[in-house]
Amino acid sequence: MKVFATEAEAEAVLARAVVGEALDWVGTPYRHQASRKGVGCDCLGLLRGVWRALYGFEPEDPGPYSADWAETGKDDRLLNAARRCCRERAPRELAAGHVIILRWRPHLPAKHVGILTAPGQFVHAYQGSRVVVSALVPQWRRRIAGVFAFPPLPNA
Repeated sequence: MKVFATEAEAEAVLARAVVGEALDWVGTPYRHQASRKGVGCDCLGLLRGVWRALYGFEPEDPGPYSADWAETGKDDRLLNAARRCCRERAPRELAAGHVIILRWRPHLPAKHVGILTAPGQFVHAYQGSRVVVSALVPQWRRRIAGVFAFPPLPNA
């Protein structure tokens, strides 16, 4: 078991692992409900795949979901799942390796996920395209509904 001198050192190792794995998914085609690197994924599938690579399992089974699940439901399922599985951070604490949950409209549940790779950029699965790196421009920033850190690695 790896022992770190400080919590900050453990966080830095975790952030590098998250960013490295997320960047390995860039170019994976968009496929609704999929979660296979190089084969296909949606935004949740990207997050699930990164989690699997880091921890060896998925924290929850999301079950089947339609492309318009957020528009047809009232529950903030994605945000609630992130709160159960990850460590919530204040929006001002955006850092590489953090998960961002995005809401398209203020009155709708959050339905998009990305992983920060640097303070001003993130990786996400873009519907109709593939996994891409995008700038975290104001149009994206204002849609952030939550910021989360992955839990500590099991060997940390």
